[in-house]
Amino acid sequence: MGETVRTLAYGSWPSPIDAALTAAHDGHPEYVGFVGDEVWWTEPRPAEGGRRTLVRRHADGREESLLPAPWNVRSRVIEYGGHPWAALAGEAGPLVVFVNFADQRLYRCEPGGEPIPLTPVSTVGAGLRWAEPLPLPERGEVWCVLEEFTGDGPTDVRRVLAAVPLDGSAAGDRGAVRELTDGRHRFVTGPKLSPDGRRAAWLAWDHPRMPWDGTELLLAEVAPDGTLRDAQAVAGGPGESIAQADWTHDGRLLHASDRTGWWNLYLDGRPLCPREEEFGGALWKLGSRWFTPLESGLIAVVHGRGATALGILDPETGEVVDAAGPWTEFTPTVAAHGERIVAVGASPRSAYEVVELDARTGRARVVGAEHDDAVDPAYYPEPQIRTFTGPDGRDIHAHIYPPHHPGCVAPGDELPPYVVWAHGGPTGRAPLVLDLEIAYFTSRGIGVAEVNYGGSTGYGRPYRERLREQWGVVDVEDCAAVALALAAEGTADRGRLAVRGGSAGGWTAAASLTTTDVYACGTIKYPILDLAGWSTGETHDFESRYLEGLIGPLAEVPARYAERSPAAHTDRLTVPFLLLQGLDDVICRPAQCERFLARLEGRRVPHAYLAFEGEGHGFRKAETLVRALEAELALYAQVFRLDVPGIPTLELAE
Repeated sequence: MGETVRTLAYGSWPSPIDAALTAAHDGHPEYVGFVGDEVWWTEPRPAEGGRRTLVRRHADGREESLLPAPWNVRSRVIEYGGHPWAALAGEAGPLVVFVNFADQRLYRCEPGGEPIPLTPVSTVGAGLRWAEPLPLPERGEVWCVLEEFTGDGPTDVRRVLAAVPLDGSAAGDRGAVRELTDGRHRFVTGPKLSPDGRRAAWLAWDHPRMPWDGTELLLAEVAPDGTLRDAQAVAGGPGESIAQADWTHDGRLLHASDRTGWWNLYLDGRPLCPREEEFGGALWKLGSRWFTPLESGLIAVVHGRGATALGILDPETGEVVDAAGPWTEFTPTVAAHGERIVAVGASPRSAYEVVELDARTGRARVVGAEHDDAVDPAYYPEPQIRTFTGPDGRDIHAHIYPPHHPGCVAPGDELPPYVVWAHGGPTGRAPLVLDLEIAYFTSRGIGVAEVNYGGSTGYGRPYRERLREQWGVVDVEDCAAVALALAAEGTADRGRLAVRGGSAGGWTAAASLTTTDVYACGTIKYPILDLAGWSTGETHDFESRYLEGLIGPLAEVPARYAERSPAAHTDRLTVPFLLLQGLDDVICRPAQCERFLARLEGRRVPHAYLAFEGEGHGFRKAETLVRALEAELALYAQVFRLDVPGIPTLELAE
């Protein structure tokens, strides 16, 4: 006999998925690589202050965390970071080079030894930062991206390719770092060396473009003395995004370009597999990898339209064979050794795990960070992939997660509350994967709708460019269209709709509350609220000109910056909201929230503001994640009149 199904109001279903469990499973493996025949990757530790450790998988399958706390393997280049480690197998054990988050210095480490700094500390601005290390022991150097602050302002910065001595001689001497490029480009990715070591390829771009707008693929000769000569742009331009470049084992140049409107692969300029699919993506982190060549001449690819698969592309025929398995989404990190391919995949029933694919047999298996059901999977949501119709008849892609509980149903006449989730970026996408944060709500009887609004990646360049000069319009309209469609079809309760998001999603949530009457409340996390302030010194260099594409040039359309900003329309805000902010955030700074609240004073709008010390852009500490999630649920409990047991009351001020 099965358990008796109870009839309880939406929102009051008892769930084994609490905030602590959700926090413990926050984050996922990143930056996979082979060291000899071993698989390595970085992995989060929410319970250890949110640090990331480097994990080594030995040949016998044993996993080892290579660096104890407080070592934190994470780069701050362009604030979103980049590939923070590299290692080479040696007879005495691996030589490891990594970036430590706290001081952003590059370190080298051998098994059993303490890390030794390779780079100096600078007291100018935010100092010296490094990403995408490429150890070249035959030269006695590690080549990488150097980000160097030249003053105290967030945009007082230059970026070059640099060579750091492996012997530690630059640890106290900036002059011992050899610069490989001249800094003529504002942004660069790490160098890729041809198999014979004679040529180097890298990507570069300049303000006001973002890397998904337009980048150049640069190619230079590596002279015998280790200098780069005669750098030339061989692909790309202001309206063409090159997402990644690499060399095949026989010395041909491979790159992903969106010149057709989709990121496709090109080998020495020849299209390999022309499809209305993405074989690249938005370069938010330096060293993101959507493909890697195999020694056999085949190419491992992370590709898809919307969702992504891991496949093997035959450049002779243009055919792709995808890995069989439960995974429906792969992140942009992939590496190969011989015929072995390693990547990071997830599904609606499993969190991100390290997956190895054998190119000869086509068999895939989990080799690291294996998903372990922390609760009965019967409590996981059962998502639906939907396409809605928005203004002008345009398509809007979304994932709908209805309330779901194995032992509870709601009274027959009750419709569920729904929260619309707006993803960050805004040039990003919500993946269809198991997220315990979503399950935290759905298992209690609250539906979630993740909207991949116009501007999202994964659906081609025209879909991405729907947001050009339309941020705060198209994203808001698309989220509202999905929410209202769910209500109109009888899926959601029209009177119990909420909106939430973080970063650019926080902007969309705030703009939704100040320009529509769709939502009864909202959760706004580390948001942009004041466009003019954000674009004139209140953010970091990477995104400092982003708004020129999303809104328009400030000098030409200043009124649009004011008109779109939620901070300029606090008088239109009438519903309760929760505002969450990290006090160390340099991307979306606390000043934005503080000004917003000051302008709201005296308006008698119920709200709560929780600011967290030691947190930056996106929360990483377990205790922060718990407090933020419980506060969000408490907001919905109050506004939607839900009986939610066991969470602290959220005090709403007016």
